[in-house]
Amino acid sequence: MRGLFITFEGIDGCGKSTHIASLARHLSGLGLSPVVTVEPGGTAFGAQVRSLVLSQETEGLGAVAELMLYAADRAEHVRTVIRPALDDGRLVLCDRFTDSSIAFQGYGRGLDLELIANLNRTATGGLEPDLTILLDIDPAVAASRLESRISGTASKGPADRFDREARDFHSRVREGYLTLSRAQPERIRLIDSSGQTDAVQQKIRTEVQHLVEELGAGGK
Repeated sequence: MRGLFITFEGIDGCGKSTHIASLARHLSGLGLSPVVTVEPGGTAFGAQVRSLVLSQETEGLGAVAELMLYAADRAEHVRTVIRPALDDGRLVLCDRFTDSSIAFQGYGRGLDLELIANLNRTATGGLEPDLTILLDIDPAVAASRLESRISGTASKGPADRFDREARDFHSRVREGYLTLSRAQPERIRLIDSSGQTDAVQQKIRTEVQHLVEELGAGGK
């Protein structure tokens, strides 16, 4: 059976971490044993990149430097984690991938979209997800979730540099994601993540099940 590559995207506070963990448990129960990974941070090198780009101590980091760090992380991530897993017939669940750079550094920071596209192609060697779950949420609702992180009451941990960005930044990022979903509806599935967690998770499982039935996935 061939490997399958599924990515999760959305603005900060959309619930990606919760839903990826729930989906992974569900798939493991079906015997699919997914590989769960994240950008940045899916490799030892990526963990160092993550500490740099998300740290509040790097507030004011230039947009181009930020983009290049993400691209470097992605190149190593694809080379050492994602492609080997796919070649081995595994199902890979990745928290953020190339769409994040387009949404955050392109629409959010205002960098040239063609520059980002070229960097993404170089970093990934042309690898694209079989399915992308885009968890959409109003920035105002997401902001309330982020406030709990900033106050230290959320389980995810302390707020990072992106959590503290102004509301209009997250609105631009969301619009970038929505633009991508309109342009590539065959790959990107838009799911409203503001509802009940169980209902949202069921929609995600349905989309993934359709993909597994259509293309097949390894069960190693």
